[in-house]
Amino acid sequence: MSWCCVYAQIVDVITITLWIVLPIIAIIVCLKIAAGRARRLSDDTLVFGLFHPYCNAGGGGERVLWITVKSLIEKYRDCKCVIYTGDVDASPEEIVYKVKERFNIDIKLDNIEFIYLRRRWLIESKYYPIFTLAAQSLSSMILGWEAMSLCVPDVFIDTMGYAFTFPIARYIFNIKLIISYIHYPTISTDMLESVNLSAFNNRKIIANNPILSWIKLLYYKLFARCYGYMGRCCHVAMVNSTWTKNHIDSIWRITSVLVYPPCSNAPFTVLELNNSRTLYNIVSVAQFRAEKNHSLQLRVFSSFLASIPESHRYLYRLTLIGGCRDEIDRSRVDSLKLESLSLGIDDSVEFCINMEFNELLSRINESIIGLHTMNNEHFGIGIVEFMAAGLIPLVHNSGGPRSDIVCFDTEVDRCGYLADTVDSYVKCLHEIVDLEDSEKLKIQMNARSRAALFDDDKFCFKFIEVVDSLIEHPGIIKDL
Repeated sequence: MSWCCVYAQIVDVITITLWIVLPIIAIIVCLKIAAGRARRLSDDTLVFGLFHPYCNAGGGGERVLWITVKSLIEKYRDCKCVIYTGDVDASPEEIVYKVKERFNIDIKLDNIEFIYLRRRWLIESKYYPIFTLAAQSLSSMILGWEAMSLCVPDVFIDTMGYAFTFPIARYIFNIKLIISYIHYPTISTDMLESVNLSAFNNRKIIANNPILSWIKLLYYKLFARCYGYMGRCCHVAMVNSTWTKNHIDSIWRITSVLVYPPCSNAPFTVLELNNSRTLYNIVSVAQFRAEKNHSLQLRVFSSFLASIPESHRYLYRLTLIGGCRDEIDRSRVDSLKLESLSLGIDDSVEFCINMEFNELLSRINESIIGLHTMNNEHFGIGIVEFMAAGLIPLVHNSGGPRSDIVCFDTEVDRCGYLADTVDSYVKCLHEIVDLEDSEKLKIQMNARSRAALFDDDKFCFKFIEVVDSLIEHPGIIKDL
């Protein structure tokens, strides 16, 4: 090969590289210039920016958000908490009213500002039938850019797990402190191992095709590598369970801080432990999302009713309580109602949507078993609330519920039941129903004692301890 050919190839490589690199550099420069013009509050005010696009959803993650906001305001009394939300149809007054009704948390608007995001639709999964994780994550960068371009905080706190916003905060907006509280890793090592299995997020055509499974596994591995890079852009990561910690530490290659989520036990612990009911109400409290697997609850209940004499079936009832975020969730509830009809149990099943807190307490007080069916649930605040209320929890044998919540060494210490198939759930239901009242009471008391390990005060103390270690008074962020 002549030197001319080699020279020509080198020129081609340089040209192609410049065509790729120069536009990227130009985009970064433009973003940096625009970021410099973004609104910043007074230099004298410590501003916490909390990125939570679904702050009005009413789930366990939202409870963590509002306890976080309350603890920050109580610790740093002159601070400002900016909430980045896509709930453009709800006013600040309506949002804090719902927080009070759903979580029994009083939030004052004096130290709070809501920044409404118009591009939240970009992170909705319905727009990405394929490569959903990557598309949502990349779209979150755009949403994060929109949020911080409207107001640049001193401290950026992500409470929904959008790790791809971290480099935007750190390198484009030069935010000095980035904190993440992770409920659930966007991708986990379990997901890498389950590509060949059918699941709510894995189509059968992929699970049954070795070539498509290989492609999806490669995609997951590449995404996991990118997810790790993005995660390491934050200064400190807090996680809500041992299960989440193990996955985050592995993928992000960091040492995260375990901070159990806040659980409002007080309103539940005052409920009376009562085993003298003639009717058995089984209750489930979970947002109507696909991964919560309400369908399994219906199938378990149907199999249980089929296993007992027909004359006794009227004694049992299943109540599904949960929040709906959007039309997809509401459509899912409609599908579940049709499924209960097809199973012939619709007369014994009740769906309660977006229930207020006092009514929730009343329904739980009428129940004796708390049912949970999500595989690899990150933690399970609802399970802790079951236990604090004195219900006997019957939960999925995986994730945080197994590693952190329903834990016992001997039958004497039993605080609940674990299952993972229809048959094992039905078996546990029979065991619970057949218990003597004294045996039920012992499990209920153990459950309530176990729930006391998780509460609002413990979360606030640990969370503020981590944040305060990174902030010098009066509100000066340490060099990291």
